[in-house]
Amino acid sequence: MVKNNIRCESYHAQLARWPKEGKVILAQHDEKSVTVYQAYNQSIGQYAARHQTFGGDFSFTRMTWIKPNFLWMMYRSGWGTKANQEVTLAVKIHRTAFDSILARSVPSSYEQSQYNTRDEWKSAMARSDVRLQWDPDHGPFGDKQARRAIQLGIKGETVQSYARDWILDISDISEFVNEQRENIKNGRLDLLCTPKESVYIPADESLHKKLGLDL
Repeated sequence: MVKNNIRCESYHAQLARWPKEGKVILAQHDEKSVTVYQAYNQSIGQYAARHQTFGGDFSFTRMTWIKPNFLWMMYRSGWGTKANQEVTLAVKIHRTAFDSILARSVPSSYEQSQYNTRDEWKSAMARSDVRLQWDPDHGPFGDKQARRAIQLGIKGETVQSYARDWILDISDISEFVNEQRENIKNGRLDLLCTPKESVYIPADESLHKKLGLDL
């Protein structure tokens, strides 16, 4: 099933395939692209979908967060009900661009396995436009999972490249989100459809260790 340029599948069918735990990147992807999600107010979201780039009231001086995992986005936006998060965007970007974002990332908290000292980590943060966070993934009802979900904060030159060069398509999927939210409200997980996602593995093997992926 395809809705708003997003390939969708039964939640239950996907749940049976997804890893139950560990640090994994769940995403809709193919040989050329990766889809990430963002939620904005009407002004920013509608401008982006209409112009296929970010502008208008969008701030290029603040950090913006992208999430490749749909259910993690739904948890953060309350299925599109939180203030200023009513418009859900599915942003398809070049796969090489997504890997570039991962390569530029620095954890938002100190990771002893990656940095010898806190000062070394702080220096890396000062040089990077990308923040990486691993948080507990969540189910459709907001229930915390053992699996970890990734989100990436981008700013500076990286967000400029994101808006200017890396986007292949921006789809406003708010109507789809509203439809699926009704299934959640009615407790009908048997009817719930979500974007078809699978484990994403970066081509550069050095990123596997850098990100701490469980493969």
